[in-house]
Amino acid sequence: MSGHEDLKAAIERLAGERRPDLRSAREAVERLLDLLEEGRVRAATPDGSGGWTVHPWVKKGLLLAFRVSKDLRYPPAGPLGSRDKDLLPPRGIGTMPGVRLVPGGSAVRRGAHVGPGTVLMPPCYVNTGAYVGRGAMIDSHALVGSCAQIGDRVHLAAGAQIGGVLEPPGAAPVIVEEDCFVGALAGLFEGVRVRRGAVIGAGVVLTASTPLYDLGEERILRAGSDGVLSVPERAVVVAA
Repeated sequence: MSGHEDLKAAIERLAGERRPDLRSAREAVERLLDLLEEGRVRAATPDGSGGWTVHPWVKKGLLLAFRVSKDLRYPPAGPLGSRDKDLLPPRGIGTMPGVRLVPGGSAVRRGAHVGPGTVLMPPCYVNTGAYVGRGAMIDSHALVGSCAQIGDRVHLAAGAQIGGVLEPPGAAPVIVEEDCFVGALAGLFEGVRVRRGAVIGAGVVLTASTPLYDLGEERILRAGSDGVLSVPERAVVVAA
């Protein structure tokens, strides 16, 4: 994340202005979106000691994108048409080297990073600001929400929902670390953190207020003082 202090300062300034200069704001947003897609900037990054650092300025930049974007109508596909913000269109497969995007209605929005070796099964959706690492599997009907962080070799099974967050900018995104499995129709929301190698069973829904019962240690796990519920490494979580 180092080396982008000028962009951070520009976004902080522009986001705080009631009527930011349109050209300057759009240029800053485009630069941010490029860096997010390259994986050089992220909404949250490992801190090197087992924790994560949230970068609120990244979310401020994404919120700024909505403010300074124009409405863009897309050509209809049969009877269906669509309209979205012109700075946040779907990414083309040519912009994601090494990614297998299976035909059938999936979309990766501008500003999302998808690592090489990842497979996107239809239909799935990866929203802006999200980070998906190398060799992941995003199965059919799965959602990776705004700014969610998905580690290398994570498998999101069919219908898994990874909640997104843009506001407030300082809120922690959902983080699923490397080598995790999230079962079919499971849901992770409100900044839940799933540590390396953990398994979330099918249909399990976790939020910041969900208690977890640790059978091995015979204790109840709850969100910490930072409001983040953390699933331990290599834990297996099933619904009671």
